[in-house]
Amino acid sequence: MSRIHEALQRADRERKSAPAVIDIPVDRPEIDSGFRELLHGDAEVDLDNITRHPWTPSTISLPTLYDRGAAVEQFRSLRSHIFQARYEAPLKTILVASGMPSEGKSFIAANLAISLARNSIHNILLIDGDLRRPTLHTLLGAPNSPGLSDYLEGTANLDDILQRDRSPEHADNGSAGSISNLTFIPSGQSSDHSSELVANHRMEELIASVSSFFDWILIDAPPVLAVTDAVDLARAADAVLLVARGANTPYEVAQRTKAAFNNSRILGFVLNAVKQAPHAGTYNYNYYYGESEAGGRTNRQKDNGRQG
Repeated sequence: MSRIHEALQRADRERKSAPAVIDIPVDRPEIDSGFRELLHGDAEVDLDNITRHPWTPSTISLPTLYDRGAAVEQFRSLRSHIFQARYEAPLKTILVASGMPSEGKSFIAANLAISLARNSIHNILLIDGDLRRPTLHTLLGAPNSPGLSDYLEGTANLDDILQRDRSPEHADNGSAGSISNLTFIPSGQSSDHSSELVANHRMEELIASVSSFFDWILIDAPPVLAVTDAVDLARAADAVLLVARGANTPYEVAQRTKAAFNNSRILGFVLNAVKQAPHAGTYNYNYYYGESEAGGRTNRQKDNGRQG
C-alpha cells in the first residue's frame, strides 16, 4: 500500500472521528515533501546521475542496435507511424500489450524503444510492467532489481529504480550503437499480488513524475487475456499498441484483446513474426507486419473489414 493511500486513509479516519461541530478544525496529516512532489507530478529526475550498469543486450533479439538491416527498417517504419499518431493527438506514453503470452510484445517494446532512442537526442524511458513474467531485463542484459514492483509497494524511491547503460558500444566490431539516452525501469521482484500493486494508482503517479523528463515512455504490459494488470496499466498511458503473432494469434483472440482496451486509445496492431504478407481482411485494424527476432521485412497495410 502506498504512503499516499495510507495518508488519505488516515485523514479520512481523523475526519470521521472528529466531533460534529462545524467550527472545530481537523488537522490534515503531514505528507513529506518528496511524496508531495510525486503527488503533483513534479518530482525532480536528475538524468545525469541515474545509476549506470554494464548492460549486455542481446544483439540477436535487439536488431535495432545496428545501423542497417531489414529489421532496422521495419522498426523505422513503425517508428514513423508512431510519430504520425502524435500529430493526430497528444501522445507520449504508450502501453505495448498482447492478448496471450509469447506473441512478442516485449520484443516489440524493447526494439521500438531502442529505435526511438537512436533516432533522437531526447530521452526515452522503457518500463517493464509485467510483474509476473518480466522479460525486458533479460533482453537488455540489465539488473532486474530494484524495480517497478518495489516502487509500487513503497519500498523504493523513484531514483532507486531508474537505470541506464554504462557501456557506449555493444558489439565487438563496434557496429552496434550506443543507447545512452535510454532509461530503463525493470519489473523488480515478482509479486503474487501484482494486480493490487498496479491498481493502487501509484503507476499514474510515477508517469506524472517522470513525464516532463522524457520524450517517449513505453510500458511493456502482461498479456491482457491472462491477467487484468494490463487494463489497469493502460490508465497511465496515452495509447495502447497491440501485438499479435503471425500464423499463431486467432482472429477471435485479437478481437477480444482489442475489446479489453475499449476505454483506451488504440494505435493499431503490430503483427509479429510474419513470413509473408497476410491476406486482405485478416484483421480489421491498421497493422504492421514483418519477421521478429532475427529480422524481416517492413510493411504496413490497412484493412477495413474481415473477409473470412
